Amino acid sequence: MKKAIFPGSFDPITNGHFDIIKRGISLFDEVIVAIGINAEKKYMFSLEDRKRFIEEAFKDEPKVKVITYEGLTIDLCQKENAQFILRGLRNPADFEFEKAIAHTNRRLSKIETVFLLTAAKTSYISSSIVRDVIRNGGDYTVLVPDSVRI
Repeated sequence: MKKAIFPGSFDPITNGHFDIIKRGISLFDEVIVAIGINAEKKYMFSLEDRKRFIEEAFKDEPKVKVITYEGLTIDLCQKENAQFILRGLRNPADFEFEKAIAHTNRRLSKIETVFLLTAAKTSYISSSIVRDVIRNGGDYTVLVPDSVRI
């Protein structure tokens, strides 16, 4: 069984994340969306809300599992028996950052990272942009799955 961990803070999940997960479903038997917990980070949405947004978005997709975790993603991969880390790339800066993490993860474990390019129609979307739109009263609903409603 091919399992992939798709890690992130998902504060909140965006249409870009949604697209990567949907496309990952066709590549893997299970995609585990893993919401990382970082006590030093200030989130706009609670962990419970972030988890609920993702679970609701994929409620009809049995190949998607949503969990929370602390620590190294490679340790979570071992715990979940996942052979892959799934990551989306929006731009060259993402690639450089993600490449360094992927090399480190491969050096520390046998985990392979699989990169998917974001769809052109979602490549400009990031959770920080969504949060900024929300803070300023803009229409964020075109940037996120329907499950993200505040």
